[in-house]
Amino acid sequence: MIAHAENLLEMKGIKKSFHQNHVLKGIDLDVKAGEVHVLLGENGAGKSTLIKILTGAYQKDAGEIYWEGQLAQLHTPVDAIKLGIATIYQELNVIPHLKVYENIFLGRELKKKGKMSLLDRKAMLEEAKRCLQMLGQSPDLADQKLGDLGIGQQQLVEIAKALALEAKLIIMDEPTSSLSAKEVEQLYNCVEQLKAKGIAIVFISHRLEEIKRLGDRITILRDGFKIETLPVKTTDPDYWIELMVGRTLDEKFPKQTFPLGKEGFRVENIEVAGAPGPVSFSVRYGEIVGIAGLVGAGRTELARAIFGADPSRNGKIFIDGKEVKIKSPRDAIDAGIAFITEDRKGEGLLLDQKLDFNIVMANMKKFKKKSRLIDLKGIREEAQRFIKELKVRPDNIDLNARNLSGGNQQKVVIAKWLCTHAKVFIFDEPTRGIDVGAKVEVYRLMNQLVVNGAIVIMISSELPEILGMCDRVLVMSEGKITADLPIQEATQERIMKAATGV
Repeated sequence: MIAHAENLLEMKGIKKSFHQNHVLKGIDLDVKAGEVHVLLGENGAGKSTLIKILTGAYQKDAGEIYWEGQLAQLHTPVDAIKLGIATIYQELNVIPHLKVYENIFLGRELKKKGKMSLLDRKAMLEEAKRCLQMLGQSPDLADQKLGDLGIGQQQLVEIAKALALEAKLIIMDEPTSSLSAKEVEQLYNCVEQLKAKGIAIVFISHRLEEIKRLGDRITILRDGFKIETLPVKTTDPDYWIELMVGRTLDEKFPKQTFPLGKEGFRVENIEVAGAPGPVSFSVRYGEIVGIAGLVGAGRTELARAIFGADPSRNGKIFIDGKEVKIKSPRDAIDAGIAFITEDRKGEGLLLDQKLDFNIVMANMKKFKKKSRLIDLKGIREEAQRFIKELKVRPDNIDLNARNLSGGNQQKVVIAKWLCTHAKVFIFDEPTRGIDVGAKVEVYRLMNQLVVNGAIVIMISSELPEILGMCDRVLVMSEGKITADLPIQEATQERIMKAATGV
């Protein structure tokens, strides 16, 4: 079999299985120099596995990989780096206590000529500054400790690391998921510069608007198969979705409207560390309240303070008119508050534990017997029920959480909090990094929680999501609430004005 000379990369008939789970079933993919080639598919479709084979992290079971027309063997990540393949993962791969330039050159440090035992820190610093400037960042950032930066800037450092490699192909896995609007624009500009230099980009995203803006071709995967490769500019996103999920989605935002009831949850004068003043708001039964704002506005900090994960000064929290004292997450759980964190891998799951344990771990007391033994049968039955209800794939409760796709990991996090039978559910970026079909399932779950009498609060950076699913929108800027808008009065323009302090 001969590769086409005009393609930078060709993957032919790639197969991969994990035990009895067939993840890739003969995938073909070709990428040309200077193009943005989008990979689209539901969580679990095989995108991440295909990428890990391309980067040498996994070994294929069958198939061939050609690089610049020549058969390539990718046994390790080093093999991929030597070819000129760089990867920016959705989950950051950084060392917080090192400086930015040290992270950019980690594992491939520059040495002084004639003094190979000494690092050429000056050369690394200058090259790091150049790469950061390409991304519209201040060159002074290069000498700062990475842990002092926000998540958005840390993501841009990962991109700068790929630029410093002088890669011929850069894989970007949900690169904008943690970026502010300004940082997203900087990334878009950088992608255009890379294309102009002939660098190829494999772009994984579930944001259809950015696919339409950046993509040249799109390859759609479903259930481990390649369904079709299409030109982006001349095809319709609704058609992509239909190919991706194997059915039409009648509604992207299946919002239901319910009669408003009494106040169920109230926060009074909570003072979050670093915020300029106290924050107060309330939520009534029958409504979904969204919290919008730019990255760094203090939305997550407010949620963590309510949940007892971060310290708060003064302030009171009321559920059904009764004050609850929360000094720790355990107090919050006992009071009936669930917090679906945006960092599902770092804070939501124990990745090397089985699914059944992850699902019940926030409510283990339910499964303690009088003899102080654990009801293992009850745990398995409860976990299996939630896996079936939320359609977790694969549906094997003996799998470790690490082995699931991002969307299915998110379902397990949600199942964990459903298992606590909480009264108040705080969702922080609940659909970040998950596909369109899984998003709709999360939205429908929110509707069902409201039907069942729960309070639902959703923090999101996706304004279409806020406008599509919420009954009322709180907007935060610099640690304070700057607007409280009924959905009938909320527009993207009004929200952005309030979010920027206008």
